[in-house]
Amino acid sequence: MANKAPSLLDFSNPSIRTLHLTWIAFFLTFVVWFNMAGVLSKMIEQFDWLSKSNVKALLVTNVALTIPARIIVGGLIDKYGPRRIFAGLMVIMLIPGLTFAFGDDLTQLVLSRLALGAIGAGFVIGIKMTANWFTPKYIGRAEGFYAGWGNFGSAAAAAMVPFVAVNMLGGDWRWSLAITSIVTAVYGVIYFFVVQDNPDGFEPDPKQKKGGAMPVSSYFDLGQYLLWELPLYGALGLVAFVLHKQMIAGEHMISMTTVWIMWISLGVVYIGDVVRILKANLPRLKAGVPDEEKFPFGSVGALNTTYFANFGAELAIVSMLPMFFYEVFSNLLYEDGSNIMTLTMAGSVAGSFAFMNLVARPLGGLLSDKMGSRKKTMLFYMAGITVGFFLMAIISKYGPVGSNGEVTLLPQFNTITWLVVSIVITMFASFFVQGAEGATFAMIPSIKKEMTGRIAGMAGAFGNVGAVTYLFLYNFMDDKSFLFMLSGGALVSLVYCFIMLKEPKDAFVDSFD
Repeated sequence: MANKAPSLLDFSNPSIRTLHLTWIAFFLTFVVWFNMAGVLSKMIEQFDWLSKSNVKALLVTNVALTIPARIIVGGLIDKYGPRRIFAGLMVIMLIPGLTFAFGDDLTQLVLSRLALGAIGAGFVIGIKMTANWFTPKYIGRAEGFYAGWGNFGSAAAAAMVPFVAVNMLGGDWRWSLAITSIVTAVYGVIYFFVVQDNPDGFEPDPKQKKGGAMPVSSYFDLGQYLLWELPLYGALGLVAFVLHKQMIAGEHMISMTTVWIMWISLGVVYIGDVVRILKANLPRLKAGVPDEEKFPFGSVGALNTTYFANFGAELAIVSMLPMFFYEVFSNLLYEDGSNIMTLTMAGSVAGSFAFMNLVARPLGGLLSDKMGSRKKTMLFYMAGITVGFFLMAIISKYGPVGSNGEVTLLPQFNTITWLVVSIVITMFASFFVQGAEGATFAMIPSIKKEMTGRIAGMAGAFGNVGAVTYLFLYNFMDDKSFLFMLSGGALVSLVYCFIMLKEPKDAFVDSFD
């Protein structure tokens, strides 16, 4: 490995075998996480009590508990190692997976989907496993490949689940959903027995058995840590309010009283979290932190912003992009008067965001390895996202106010040429979004390797915080403004990274020391 980069096809290399076994595990968890998307229309047809508004509640709950799950899992993998936690997560998630697949009322569907959101934490586990098996010199391309191919599970679920239901199970969507959870659980058992935590087969460092709060290096870093914990709880508070807005038979899904109870509970938990962090760090800071244990927490915060602005934006934009293209180009017609922009074409354009994962995210990790500066790579990608979303915002222009009182969006130019240009712009933005995700997690293991799980857990959670925040704000604006907002979010992250992100030491060494 010291002479040349390891080949992805060299299955005799244990690090390569582990990488492939781990991205497959991540892929399967994402298939389960997003398995309902392709059969929602079938569910609405079968259940006369399930409305499109209820479906929105399911979509929100599907990403809600991923936020705390990624934080909790991040600590557990530093404490117990990724092999046990990844295998255990895949097996345990069989329970809510089957409960959702065979659910018969909204409460059962919501609760099981809420629990199933925890499977989204699988991504963080693989980040730690990959970091254990690849030296800093090659970590970018390894993490990028892992994340890019594993993340494609969301797109695969959208295609595979309805295909299996219609073509292999006679339209039985329930068993199509159930099979994804069963296969993932079986693979979890296999994964437990065929991988090990690191090349030497040792258990994690005994010092890491305590897990828990991250140790910080200064009082300033401690203040940053406490501030960065707050949005994690705020996003869950937004989820509670969104659930309140959902109507079932003319009544709110949960009462405002329940929302207030949830908000107060989150506040109490946050205070408890603050106490835990202070108890872990104040004695340490008072005694003095050895230089070899110090790390810049500002870099952790900076990468929180990048994942908020790239993965959060990705989760948010894929939910609105098909309708955006369909409505903006609705007046673009063939000579026979038929629409050029169909729902199928609009869906294909939106699908390009997930498809780009296969190339753009590994490339982001590779460039992070090759450019010689992980910070400059990160700034390059965040600048690209800023420009990409800004260009997407100007695909359309404001038209007249419709009969419903809402402003309509029209294309800047109602031509096929402009449609092609708009698709190219979308692919351009997608390229930078996916690449930035790869660059983010190429950098995380270099900040403080023994805390990779906890740092990855926090950054990963901020991706979901971004999705919840963006989708919540989306309710109050039109699509054009929404795209400008995504561009603005990336710009804020770019500036924050320029100020706070530090180039990691020994980020390109070819050893595990």
